[in-house]
Amino acid sequence: MRYFITFVCYGTRLHGDEAGSVDRDHNVPGSRFAEGNAERLDMKRRQMEQAPYLLDVLRRATVLAAFHEVCLYRGWKLWAAHVRTNHVHVIVEADVRPEMVMHSLKSYATRSLNLLPEETNDRRRWARHGSTRWLWNDTDVQEAIRYVVYGQGEPMEVYLAELA
Repeated sequence: MRYFITFVCYGTRLHGDEAGSVDRDHNVPGSRFAEGNAERLDMKRRQMEQAPYLLDVLRRATVLAAFHEVCLYRGWKLWAAHVRTNHVHVIVEADVRPEMVMHSLKSYATRSLNLLPEETNDRRRWARHGSTRWLWNDTDVQEAIRYVVYGQGEPMEVYLAELA
């Protein structure tokens, strides 16, 4: 199966922020996000155990390299990826459920980031879950790739597989 996986860096998108968010009452694809709520945002900020985590140029390249490594090791096809300052998008084809793919992507990226100077093993880098969308047909895949590669604004760390 092919999946469109998105996850954010720790503390960079919190419930209650003015951009809106996904929660248990606002999680149907295509539906509206939860509206901003200053009290909820303040509560979520106070609950944070560490500062928000952001990916600079070195960290973005490290994360993308880790995505290549895990896909090669597991025999998955990496179609596209875009590692941004505070989130990542990945289009991948795998023979396991998307939650397993996301877990592996986060684990490999974390392991690689742990090897960088000024990083510590106890640093939280990723939000608890993320978005795992199934791509049912070639049109879904092409639209997702177009969004990931070209729909994110100024390109940061981008990968696009060569189409056969």
